[in-house]
Amino acid sequence: MSSREPVIGPVDATDARLLLELVANPRATGVELAARLGLSRNTVQARLSRWEANGMLASFERRVDPRALGYPLAAFIAVVVDQHQLDAVVAELAEIPEVTEVCGMTGPTDLTVRIVAADAEDLYRLAGQILKIPGVERTNMALVMRSLVGPRTTPLLDRLAANGGAGRDPEGPALG
Repeated sequence: MSSREPVIGPVDATDARLLLELVANPRATGVELAARLGLSRNTVQARLSRWEANGMLASFERRVDPRALGYPLAAFIAVVVDQHQLDAVVAELAEIPEVTEVCGMTGPTDLTVRIVAADAEDLYRLAGQILKIPGVERTNMALVMRSLVGPRTTPLLDRLAANGGAGRDPEGPALG
């Protein structure tokens, strides 16, 4: 976790139920959410305010599909960087509008960069632009053919709501 990511306290079962209701009805008002969940309006408003303040709720921007903006292609680029220039590389990547996400990684790759492109020529241009950033040693690109399971948290919220806010599956991971 980087210093840019919010530190969020534990989510309880009531939080999970409220978040599930927001997933199902993102435009619901605090009064509507309170009525649907049998909570007080003040409880709902306090939790929503706390989540907004600590950055727990992602920005609305995440709901905008780049394909609707003219970027039908997506790719992940594995980037190896000179560690002394890591911060500068990340800053340069953040200046490229088609870079939609950058994650620091363990293992042989330092960064995984998600990009979007208008077409194959645009993808080629972007890959070259990233490779030219001072401190980038090498890249390896993989084109996204189809998104099979998108970003999601609903299954985790379902588990929290069902387990009374206990978090992980009490049975633990299946070993086989």
